[in-house]
Amino acid sequence: MAARVFESPKIQLQQLQLGVVDFISESEILAKLEYSFKEKKPLRIKFGADPTRADLHLGHTVVLNKLRQFQDLGHEVDFIVGDFTALIGDPSGRNETRPPLSPEEIAINAKTYAEQVFKVLDESKAKIIFNSAWLNDLKPSQIIKLAAQYTVARMLEREDFTQRFQKHIPISIHEFLYPLCQGFDSVHLRSDIELGGTDQKFNLLVGRELQKSYGQKHQQCVITLPLLEGLDGVQKMSKSYDNYISVVETPKDMFGKTLRVSDTLMFRWYELLTNIGPVQLQKLKADVASGSLHPKKVKIDLAKFLVTRFYSSTEAEKAEDEFERIFVQKGLPDEVPEVFLKPQEIFLTQLLSQLQLVASNGEAKRLIQQKAVEIDQVKVSDEKIKLNLVQSQSFILKVGKKKFIKVKVE
Repeated sequence: MAARVFESPKIQLQQLQLGVVDFISESEILAKLEYSFKEKKPLRIKFGADPTRADLHLGHTVVLNKLRQFQDLGHEVDFIVGDFTALIGDPSGRNETRPPLSPEEIAINAKTYAEQVFKVLDESKAKIIFNSAWLNDLKPSQIIKLAAQYTVARMLEREDFTQRFQKHIPISIHEFLYPLCQGFDSVHLRSDIELGGTDQKFNLLVGRELQKSYGQKHQQCVITLPLLEGLDGVQKMSKSYDNYISVVETPKDMFGKTLRVSDTLMFRWYELLTNIGPVQLQKLKADVASGSLHPKKVKIDLAKFLVTRFYSSTEAEKAEDEFERIFVQKGLPDEVPEVFLKPQEIFLTQLLSQLQLVASNGEAKRLIQQKAVEIDQVKVSDEKIKLNLVQSQSFILKVGKKKFIKVKVE
């Protein structure tokens, strides 16, 4: 059954334009919305993600939020898991050839993508589709036809390819196939609109042009969304840069990591990850600038919003309470792992290393010197201290701000 298209085309257009970078083109998108509204036929909205890692992160949700907005307006989403294109490796934004993944790695990652995407999307208005279903079936003659649609000169119009070519950094022939294969997905699905990050603009436009080359009367429109900066506030959020928050982080870790972002980045995250409006955002910034609102309170609200989004308000409250207890009141987390040891004499540095709280005895010594190690909430300052573990003794070790372990002697 076709989904109901709720709002008038102009109201839909106004809502869909919020927070986007490229909107190609407004007149065409409005025409598609008008046709959809008149015929009571939902548009097919396409978005693809290659399963290069096991988890989706908050950066992915910037586009997923916009897809959900399309769903709430009555349209349907084709979420493409790029299990075939991942074999090539997306060269977008790369300064070198991306190493391809094995089919086994792709299969494992693809399974988690298919599960995690519904933390944002409405499952009843989305299809999970693997592009190997049609790309694996292309015959050599069809691949040649596909490759004939673009010249090398046009491929080199891509900024990343241009930079690599000018710097004499190798570009493999198979990398030219990536945007063509992604574009062919749009041909196969007859997509109405495709979404992606700003780094995907070239690839999205290839899909639009391939639909025309393959004789499709109506071509997809293109919408790009900003790239979310990661925890470092500099690079885009990426597992490659280790500056990400996964959508399956524990509520405690999601809350804690969010509180690590800078005040400047905090507002950027509000803009891209929440449903705050432009006027509300400006007021929030003004209140922090004037001192009437403490930035920590604003950051805590952001952390609670994210935990609630991916878990529940109950989990958000628990994460806040635990953070308050551990970092403000210097208390203990709700759950502290336990280890059981035999009675013995052992240097504290050796014990920390043995329990894998540190990478080496040297690191243990350095942390003790920095007063970052506690026994039962008392800081240790002597790196040469030797512990005498006796029967029935128990104590809690704390290393840094987040590592706790309860030692029991039996």
